[in-house]
Amino acid sequence: MDLSKAIWRKASRSHDDGDQCVEVTSFLGMVAVRDSKDPDGPKLVIGHVDFRNFASVLKSI
Repeated sequence: MDLSKAIWRKASRSHDDGDQCVEVTSFLGMVAVRDSKDPDGPKLVIGHVDFRNFASVLKSI
């Protein structure tokens, strides 16, 4: 999947000091997640509903 033109958003709890750097983008009914410290590295791509469930679990931790 080509994500070269994706507009990435840094998670609200990420900091510029290198800690917890997660970015997300949304496209074609999918959500992609990546480590902002490694933008060319692997990305997790999942559907919107699955991402919503995933985020809900993370928020409860």
